[in-house]
Amino acid sequence: MTAFPSIAAFEMALANLPPPDAASRAAAGHRQDMLTKPPGSLGRLEEIAIFMAGWQGRTRPRLDKGRAVVLAGNHGVATRGVSAFPASVTAQMVANFDAGGAAINALAAAAGLDLRIVAIDLDRPTMDFTQGPAMDAADCLAALNIGAAAVDADLDLLVLGEMGIANSTAAAALCAASFGGSAAEWAGPGTGVQGTALANKIAVIDAALAVHRPAATSPFDILCRLGGREIAAIVGAIVAARHAGVPVLLDGFICCSALAPFIGAHPDIADHCLAGHCSTEPGHARLLERLRLEPLLSLNLRLGEGSGAAVAAGIVRAALAAHDGMATFAEAGVATA
Repeated sequence: MTAFPSIAAFEMALANLPPPDAASRAAAGHRQDMLTKPPGSLGRLEEIAIFMAGWQGRTRPRLDKGRAVVLAGNHGVATRGVSAFPASVTAQMVANFDAGGAAINALAAAAGLDLRIVAIDLDRPTMDFTQGPAMDAADCLAALNIGAAAVDADLDLLVLGEMGIANSTAAAALCAASFGGSAAEWAGPGTGVQGTALANKIAVIDAALAVHRPAATSPFDILCRLGGREIAAIVGAIVAARHAGVPVLLDGFICCSALAPFIGAHPDIADHCLAGHCSTEPGHARLLERLRLEPLLSLNLRLGEGSGAAVAAGIVRAALAAHDGMATFAEAGVATA
């Protein structure tokens, strides 16, 4: 079944994002106050448990069925020399994922997550967005639906990541088009470009912004013009998860950039999301501020693949274990005063 049969249906889904279950949040908060500890002494672990309760609609949320989804796509702008690696590496890394040899394979397994790899038309890169829109509306809508199809309503947590050579270029362009500023304010080394290579990357993004920033007519249009299929698929997965009552754990700069075009018109779009970490990509901390997300971890990660979010899933699991497994003062016979 197609989650978004039309652009109008996608925009309707954005306009009707459901809120968390207030009763479950309140009950989870009350339980936290009754557990054998001083109130607030587990810090963000308490906040995570209450957050998960609200979005799962359960006083005692669980993480029995967590899924990590890595979306992969190729970018036409890679031909402009914006990455330290050729576009062929995208397919090579997808093969590595499928063979179980990448970081995300090990980290998802350690976190107890089912791992799905979704490669989207790798033999058909998006258009070089210095020459025109990266995707037309139909292509972008198809990618949204590919992402939405990765979401099952019975999931307890969805962990999102990406793979795509040149997608940090697209991410920086999306942020600059959405929030303002020059490419230099948003672009970073990505796969490790420095010096003249980084200057070229910045120039390529500025060229794209000159074409598309004045012409963009809507958040969806910004995504079409400057995004990529895997980035659009991340948007589709996030919105579908919201309507399915599935909380989302986001990875790094590229993953979070998927929401950049939409946060202005829909400031609550990331309310059901946790930021797994803050990467070393210089624009990521600024982007998280715009999304009103506080990262769970800061480990100097910059790999992508969902790797940082998979590590952070262990924090979520710990928060839920404490929330569910601890005794209350009454159960333990511990005096409260």
